[in-house]
Amino acid sequence: YFVSYYDYYQPEAYVPRFDLFIEKQTQINEQIERLRLSTSASLFTRRDVIIVASVSCIYGLGDPQSWQKASVKLNVGDEIRRDRLLRELVRIQYTRNDQVLKRGSFRVRGDTLEIIPGYSQTAFRLAMFGDEIERITEFDPLTGELLGDFNELTIFPSREYISDTENVRQAIHDIEQELEEQLAYFKKDDRLVEAQRLQQRVNYDLDMLREVGYTSGIENYSRHLEQRPAGSAPFTLLDYLPDDHLLVIDESHMTVPQLRGMYNGDRARKTVLVDYGFRLPSAMDNRPLKFEEIEQRWNQVIYTSATPGPYEEQVSQAVVQQVIRPTGILDPVVEVRPIEGQVEDLLQEIARRIQNKQRVLVTTLTQRMSEELAGYLNEMGIKGQYLHAEVDTLERVEILRDLRMGVYDVLVGINLLREGLDIPECGLVCILD
Repeated sequence: YFVSYYDYYQPEAYVPRFDLFIEKQTQINEQIERLRLSTSASLFTRRDVIIVASVSCIYGLGDPQSWQKASVKLNVGDEIRRDRLLRELVRIQYTRNDQVLKRGSFRVRGDTLEIIPGYSQTAFRLAMFGDEIERITEFDPLTGELLGDFNELTIFPSREYISDTENVRQAIHDIEQELEEQLAYFKKDDRLVEAQRLQQRVNYDLDMLREVGYTSGIENYSRHLEQRPAGSAPFTLLDYLPDDHLLVIDESHMTVPQLRGMYNGDRARKTVLVDYGFRLPSAMDNRPLKFEEIEQRWNQVIYTSATPGPYEEQVSQAVVQQVIRPTGILDPVVEVRPIEGQVEDLLQEIARRIQNKQRVLVTTLTQRMSEELAGYLNEMGIKGQYLHAEVDTLERVEILRDLRMGVYDVLVGINLLREGLDIPECGLVCILD
């Protein structure tokens, strides 16, 4: 599962007209972050991987080779000094916490090391005798229940961006060089405010990189950290896929134009930041892929759409028609009823469906209407729930499952009919207004 892991995302931006700089603000969903890391780890350790991804898959991700190279491989019988092992784990962004064991951390008790990888829900215990690894076991961190024994264990980094010490040293040198060039450019144009602003920001980031090897907004220096040439495409999830991968683009008539538009929107925002001295020009290379670059990374593609656009028709070598319909089930009868008294009519229809143990979908015009109607249904003793764009991705799945299980009888929303919901228990669809 690979989608954006931000519950809230406000990108860095500058509005010259009002001299307004907007700081980047984010709130990361830990569960989705774990699933993203799990995707990367699975691609390196097995072949039978199915990834469900959003447009996030064309945005920058760490260098796959660096990520794999940074992993720590452990085998029963290996000899490794304990302090060296701990340093290795800290290097790949794990933190030591001897009190509480949580995702992305490890703890040490005597000759035992326990760790929860950044992409795992279970923990691993390494029992050591001196410098030798005697046993590797998997256990439930909540109950302590033993889940299995392993002869080997590979621990991947707990962050998506990882770079070795040599790369960081070289990157710092390259960033300093680029900073000098950009400062000279601003001073030549007598733009001293921009020059001072840039010098202050970049020097702070460089100090952080020297001290801890990481800085807020490190992705803006990804070109230097990954030693890529100027203008080159960033690494994305597509670079983690094997050469013989199969890509299925769902609702391609909407997804393909969305993929095309991502690069231009990002570039417009970054150009302003660079022009006014908030970022170095190399920040432009931390970007989504251009559409031509995406096409170069595709292997075999299936475009799935009920209404394919000109692009799909142009690139397709074969068109396959899918008729997905259970045999013998007829199209439902569509009734158009007067708008007067629609809610009372709705309540009567819902009551009939509940008696038959069926579910009801209701679509409204606005988010507020869907929330108010769901609240009204609950007041009337009907188990209702709303679903719209502001409901978290993972919560949506739970709501739909609860609807099918009978926790709710009615689901109210805006685009319910466009979401491709598969609910066999649904006995009625009501479209208000």
